[in-house]
Amino acid sequence: MKRSTERFLTTHTGSLPRPDDLIRMMYAKEEGVPVDQAALAARVRSAVAEVVRRQADAGVDLINDGELSKPSYATYIKDRLNGFGGTGNTFVYQDLAEYPALAKRVFGDPGRSRRKTPACNAPISVRDPQAVRDDVANLKAALAQVKHAEGFMSAASPGVVSLFFRNDHYKDFETYIYAIADAMRDEYETVAKAGFVLQFDCPDLGMGRHIQYADLDLKEFRKRIQLHIEALNYAVKNVPAEQLRMHLCWGNYEGPHHRDVPLADIVDVVFNAKPNAISLEGANPRHNHEWAVFETVKLPDGKVLIPGVIESKSNFIEHPELIAQRIGRYAKLVGRENVIAGSDCGYGTWVGQAAVDPDVVFAKLKAMADGAALATKQFWK
Repeated sequence: MKRSTERFLTTHTGSLPRPDDLIRMMYAKEEGVPVDQAALAARVRSAVAEVVRRQADAGVDLINDGELSKPSYATYIKDRLNGFGGTGNTFVYQDLAEYPALAKRVFGDPGRSRRKTPACNAPISVRDPQAVRDDVANLKAALAQVKHAEGFMSAASPGVVSLFFRNDHYKDFETYIYAIADAMRDEYETVAKAGFVLQFDCPDLGMGRHIQYADLDLKEFRKRIQLHIEALNYAVKNVPAEQLRMHLCWGNYEGPHHRDVPLADIVDVVFNAKPNAISLEGANPRHNHEWAVFETVKLPDGKVLIPGVIESKSNFIEHPELIAQRIGRYAKLVGRENVIAGSDCGYGTWVGQAAVDPDVVFAKLKAMADGAALATKQFWK
């Protein structure tokens, strides 16, 4: 992964707003309405070219395809893998359960309310190997137009697949998560062989505490996410660590988040993951303070932090000076060369989910680039 010894680089978590016409096409596809596949593929290609250009114009260094071809960062796998045809899953968010009126508003989001999470009810295998290859081709073509040196692509981790898709087929959870890892390996290695950095989306390691594993105590939860990480590491045994990054997340929704597991309680387990770059929330009101964790926790050798320095649920455009301060807090603790500025989470987590106005998203990314430039002056020049 690209690193700098001269300045602070910038990136983001992955998903970005989709154009309105693409949203309508993807809604239709999800709802079983006949869609012209050639027209959809062409619109995805053009949308990826546009979103790559907008990232470059905003000054983002490590850019991606915005995940524009996917209905969401996790549920897209139901279209690429066999084995997911069971009844839909349901979720209880422990923080929202205490605020039922707010829960109705959150789950009524046009994107979240449409998501489909059919349980695993048959052996898992690759069904559509071409989909990731199309994603790779679209990003390569778009990057060629902006002359960007490096791109990244996101993929669902085995653990997050197990979170959203209930196991109704395999004899036990361990067998299930390793079956997912085996089936996802083709996607992971395809991205890596194309020369891109592969990002794992891992809300299971954070959000999983108050959703999937709310019935476990902390000790048992730590054991369970260690298994998630072991399955992840197994899936990318053929991919170099420096070509991997992962996103740790507590859920990209406007909830109280007072049930979030503290970073300090899981960070040592998270560091067992193979990826050498760790993206984490650092700008929102529930996790802004956790930069202080690194006053006592040493960043392992070779690891890089990508702290969120801009929020993903707020239309406030952060001031570049605030962004520089946030970058500086981490740089002082883990070393300037070990920090890349990022966003808390995605801006288009689900098709149609847009808490932040699309134009504001790119203004926030521009503010992040400006803040990184200010921090560079403080730490390098």
